[in-house]
Amino acid sequence: MKICIINGPNLNLLGRRETSIYGSKSFELYLPELKETFPELELEYFQSNHEGEIIDKLHDTGFSGYKGIVLNAGGYTHTSVAISDAVAAIETPVVEVHISNIFGREEFRKSSLLAKHCKGSISGFGLESYRLALHYFLSLKPRKLGFGTHQ
Repeated sequence: MKICIINGPNLNLLGRRETSIYGSKSFELYLPELKETFPELELEYFQSNHEGEIIDKLHDTGFSGYKGIVLNAGGYTHTSVAISDAVAAIETPVVEVHISNIFGREEFRKSSLLAKHCKGSISGFGLESYRLALHYFLSLKPRKLGFGTHQ
Protein backbone atom coordinates (compact mmCIF):
# COMPACT_ATOMS: atom_id res chain seq x y z
CA MET A 1 0.00 0.00 0.00
CA LYS A 2 1.65 3.22 -1.20
CA ILE A 3 1.20 6.33 0.95
CA CYS A 4 2.73 9.73 0.25
CA ILE A 5 3.54 12.15 3.06
CA ILE A 6 3.61 15.74 1.84
CA ASN A 7 4.95 18.52 4.05
CA GLY A 8 4.62 22.17 3.22
CA PRO A 9 6.49 25.36 4.04
CA ASN A 10 8.90 25.60 6.94
CA LEU A 11 8.52 21.95 7.88
CA ASN A 12 12.06 21.42 6.60
CA LEU A 13 13.04 23.31 9.77
CA LEU A 14 11.49 20.81 12.20
CA GLY A 15 13.81 20.24 15.13
CA ARG A 16 15.28 23.73 14.80
CA ARG A 17 12.27 26.04 14.49
CA GLU A 18 10.13 26.95 17.50
CA THR A 19 10.91 23.72 19.30
CA SER A 20 8.45 24.57 22.09
CA ILE A 21 5.66 24.24 19.49
CA TYR A 22 7.04 21.78 16.92
CA GLY A 23 9.44 19.65 18.98
CA SER A 24 13.13 18.96 18.68
CA LYS A 25 13.16 16.15 16.11
CA SER A 26 13.49 16.69 12.37
CA PHE A 27 11.13 14.87 10.03
CA GLU A 28 14.13 13.20 8.40
CA LEU A 29 14.90 11.54 11.76
CA TYR A 30 11.24 10.65 12.34
CA LEU A 31 10.58 9.10 8.93
CA PRO A 32 12.69 5.96 9.54
CA GLU A 33 10.65 5.35 12.71
CA LEU A 34 7.45 5.48 10.67
CA LYS A 35 8.89 3.09 8.10
CA GLU A 36 9.90 0.68 10.86
CA THR A 37 6.48 0.90 12.53
CA PHE A 38 4.62 0.37 9.24
CA PRO A 39 6.68 -2.10 7.19
CA GLU A 40 3.57 -3.05 5.21
CA LEU A 41 3.29 0.52 3.89
CA GLU A 42 5.42 1.90 1.09
CA LEU A 43 6.03 5.43 2.37
CA GLU A 44 7.17 8.23 0.09
CA TYR A 45 8.12 11.62 1.52
CA PHE A 46 8.04 15.03 -0.16
CA GLN A 47 8.59 18.50 1.30
CA SER A 48 8.45 21.87 -0.40
CA ASN A 49 8.26 25.50 0.61
CA HIS A 50 6.61 26.30 -2.73
CA GLU A 51 2.86 26.18 -3.28
CA GLY A 52 3.05 25.13 -6.92
CA GLU A 53 5.38 22.21 -6.15
CA ILE A 54 2.94 20.96 -3.50
CA ILE A 55 0.09 21.19 -6.00
CA ASP A 56 2.15 19.33 -8.62
CA LYS A 57 2.93 16.57 -6.10
CA LEU A 58 -0.77 16.28 -5.16
CA HIS A 59 -1.65 15.96 -8.85
CA ASP A 60 1.09 13.36 -9.43
CA THR A 61 0.17 11.17 -6.46
CA GLY A 62 -3.56 11.79 -6.67
CA PHE A 63 -3.96 9.79 -9.88
CA SER A 64 -1.05 7.32 -9.60
CA GLY A 65 -2.33 4.37 -7.59
CA TYR A 66 -1.41 5.69 -4.17
CA LYS A 67 -3.83 4.56 -1.46
CA GLY A 68 -3.46 7.72 0.57
CA ILE A 69 -1.81 11.08 1.13
CA VAL A 70 -0.87 12.50 4.52
CA LEU A 71 -0.72 16.27 4.03
CA ASN A 72 0.69 18.88 6.37
CA ALA A 73 0.36 22.01 4.26
CA GLY A 74 1.76 24.20 7.04
CA GLY A 75 0.70 27.82 6.71
CA TYR A 76 -0.91 27.09 3.33
CA THR A 77 -3.65 25.26 5.24
CA HIS A 78 -5.14 28.62 6.15
CA THR A 79 -4.48 30.54 2.95
CA SER A 80 -4.24 28.39 -0.18
CA VAL A 81 -7.38 28.06 -2.24
CA ALA A 82 -5.18 26.46 -4.92
CA ILE A 83 -4.01 23.61 -2.65
CA SER A 84 -7.60 23.17 -1.43
CA ASP A 85 -8.75 22.89 -5.05
CA ALA A 86 -5.99 20.35 -5.78
CA VAL A 87 -7.07 18.17 -2.84
CA ALA A 88 -10.68 18.36 -4.04
CA ALA A 89 -9.67 17.41 -7.60
CA ILE A 90 -7.69 14.24 -6.93
CA GLU A 91 -8.90 10.66 -6.47
CA THR A 92 -6.54 9.61 -3.67
CA PRO A 93 -7.91 10.23 -0.15
CA VAL A 94 -6.08 12.83 1.93
CA VAL A 95 -5.70 13.11 5.69
CA GLU A 96 -4.72 16.56 6.90
CA VAL A 97 -2.22 16.63 9.77
CA HIS A 98 -0.75 19.32 11.99
CA ILE A 99 1.95 18.95 14.59
CA SER A 100 0.57 21.65 16.87
CA ASN A 101 -3.00 22.01 18.07
CA ILE A 102 -4.12 24.60 15.53
CA PHE A 103 -7.28 25.25 17.57
CA GLY A 104 -5.22 26.38 20.55
CA ARG A 105 -3.18 28.90 18.60
CA GLU A 106 -3.77 32.21 16.81
CA GLU A 107 -7.27 32.81 15.47
CA PHE A 108 -6.24 32.59 11.81
CA ARG A 109 -4.81 29.08 12.36
CA LYS A 110 -8.19 27.73 13.51
CA SER A 111 -9.47 27.76 9.93
CA SER A 112 -8.52 25.16 7.31
CA LEU A 113 -9.34 25.62 3.64
CA LEU A 114 -8.36 21.97 3.08
CA ALA A 115 -10.36 20.14 5.75
CA LYS A 116 -13.64 19.89 3.86
CA HIS A 117 -11.90 17.98 1.07
CA CYS A 118 -10.02 15.60 3.39
CA LYS A 119 -11.09 12.31 4.96
CA GLY A 120 -10.19 13.81 8.33
CA SER A 121 -7.88 16.12 10.21
CA ILE A 122 -5.45 15.31 13.02
CA SER A 123 -3.72 18.01 15.05
CA GLY A 124 -1.96 18.56 18.31
CA PHE A 125 -0.10 15.28 18.79
CA GLY A 126 3.31 16.43 17.61
CA LEU A 127 4.96 14.19 15.06
CA GLU A 128 2.66 11.40 16.26
CA SER A 129 -0.06 13.08 14.19
CA TYR A 130 1.56 11.42 11.16
CA ARG A 131 1.49 8.00 12.83
CA LEU A 132 -2.21 8.42 13.60
CA ALA A 133 -2.92 9.30 9.97
CA LEU A 134 -1.05 6.21 8.79
CA HIS A 135 -3.09 4.06 11.19
CA TYR A 136 -6.21 5.35 9.44
CA PHE A 137 -4.97 4.24 6.02
CA LEU A 138 -3.83 0.91 7.41
CA SER A 139 -7.31 0.34 8.84
CA LEU A 140 -8.68 0.43 5.27
CA LYS A 141 -6.69 -2.68 4.35
CA PRO A 142 -8.95 -5.78 4.43
CA ARG A 143 -8.02 -8.26 7.14
CA LYS A 144 -8.81 -11.95 7.26
CA LEU A 145 -10.98 -12.92 10.20
CA GLY A 146 -11.25 -16.59 9.35
CA PHE A 147 -14.75 -16.35 7.94
CA GLY A 148 -14.32 -13.75 5.23
CA THR A 149 -12.78 -10.32 5.17
CA HIS A 150 -13.39 -7.22 7.20
CA GLN A 151 -12.90 -3.65 6.03
